[in-house]
Amino acid sequence: MELNEQKHSQAAILGLQHLLAMYSGSILVPIMIASALNYSSEQLTYLISTDIFMCGIATFLQVQLRKHFGVGLPVVLGVAFQSVAPLSIIGAKHGSGTMFGALIASGIFVIAIAGVFSKIAQFFPPIVTGSVITTIGLTLISVAVGNMGDNAKSPSATSLILSLLTIAIILLLHKFTTGFIKSISILIGLIVGTVVAAFMGLVDFSAVAEAPIVHVPTPFYFGMPKFELSSIVMMCIIAVVSLVESTGVYLALADITGETLDSKRLRNGYRAEGFAVLLGGIFNTFPYTGFSQNVGLVQLSGIRTRRPIYYTALFLVILGLLPKFGALAQMIPSPVLGGGMLVMFGMVSVQGIQILNSVDFKNNEHNLIIAAVSIAAGVGFNGTNLFDSLPTNAQMFLTNGIVIATLCSITLNLLFNGKESK
Repeated sequence: MELNEQKHSQAAILGLQHLLAMYSGSILVPIMIASALNYSSEQLTYLISTDIFMCGIATFLQVQLRKHFGVGLPVVLGVAFQSVAPLSIIGAKHGSGTMFGALIASGIFVIAIAGVFSKIAQFFPPIVTGSVITTIGLTLISVAVGNMGDNAKSPSATSLILSLLTIAIILLLHKFTTGFIKSISILIGLIVGTVVAAFMGLVDFSAVAEAPIVHVPTPFYFGMPKFELSSIVMMCIIAVVSLVESTGVYLALADITGETLDSKRLRNGYRAEGFAVLLGGIFNTFPYTGFSQNVGLVQLSGIRTRRPIYYTALFLVILGLLPKFGALAQMIPSPVLGGGMLVMFGMVSVQGIQILNSVDFKNNEHNLIIAAVSIAAGVGFNGTNLFDSLPTNAQMFLTNGIVIATLCSITLNLLFNGKESK
């Protein structure tokens, strides 16, 4: 009995570590999208709290090993960074209803294609995934720099000091700590930066004071969904990007745990992810994908079972029901947030570069041009005014760097390499 209780307490502690490792990434996306769409403090509190809650639900769905859903690996699902730019564009152009309608449709799309997608992994080799993930990081870095300057036309010296201080704290933690502390260095940097800003009188506590003690996620909080074709297509493309990213996470975890990952388990994993995206649209949050930062914790801890992840899911659900925890994220000043973003999105870019490092550029000269054009077009076209003469819906696609990089890399890889790229 005591041994069993000890196992549960150890699993709970490991589950808390997984939560802390993914928490900063989970709160950044709602903050960025709410900022882009000028949501109120109350709306942002709802977004953050419900997003945390849905991360727990999505993780619970995915960690199970059922007949029809769940990949059954120790995977944590968090909100997908690649959704930031397209959702911000859709929300700005067509409103929140269309944004969440596109999410609902993309969730249904993922569920529908799960079986087929589990059999076509050859269309998404490292040259494609590496190019796309590199572009995701690079296109978001400008958002980080904007926040570092408090999104002002003439950033103050205070903003610069706070942002650089946050980066310095993260770097020092990486230099002088190891293991778990090192893995949550970005979260610690955000906390310490906010504390310093509070002593400077730059932290607003009103959002925490005004937030209710308990809330329940509400379907269609921002109004009934609207379904607009170009927005749906864009989010379906982003959903495919998320599936590619999740596939890499599943394969890595299968290798660590020694599990056999066949097409049926991949299909069930994709179904669970699609259902999580569908729920995200209904409850007005965001799409979810496997978080790669938690893979490192599984490797680090040496605990390869799913039990700690069940605790992670439980903790996320509980936190999501307590809006004051969600409101705490609003206390983080923009320069502090920008410093953390710069490091995080830089790491995303490097993750993509590491994937590209496994690509054969020496013996296959086509791979170089595929990566070069895909990344250059993705970064260069992102947010450009080059296509202002075209219809609005065309602009939505062509000025979204992640969508462009995805389409370019898939198309060029098929054109130059067919199915046999390495």
